[in-house]
Amino acid sequence: MGGRVLLIEDEPNIIEAIRFILSRDGWAVDVHSDGATALEAVAKRNPDLVILDVMLPNKSGYDILADLRADPETEALPVLMLTARGQSKDREMAERIGVSRFMTKPFSNAEVLNSVRELAGQ
Repeated sequence: MGGRVLLIEDEPNIIEAIRFILSRDGWAVDVHSDGATALEAVAKRNPDLVILDVMLPNKSGYDILADLRADPETEALPVLMLTARGQSKDREMAERIGVSRFMTKPFSNAEVLNSVRELAGQ
């Protein structure tokens, strides 16, 4: 089990929870918290999967997702998007841009772990 996950999230409690859940399952978890430099972090770390928060400082998760999908290098990269706003319009926008999976906060540990495993094909 395991691979490399890049968690793009700015809330310390969420970061620690997800890092703990995934690390315990054998995943290497890198964290990045600034939307403006998120694409550089993806290019530098070359993750197997990205967990992306919608609301980030300096650039939204939607914009980051659109940029990832527009780049041939990352267009097929699995992206699990997290949001505190679980309204259907948020989910629809993420799906229109090309999200792999959409999850609302709060989420269960099992839900995150199962989603990461499925998206990474494990």
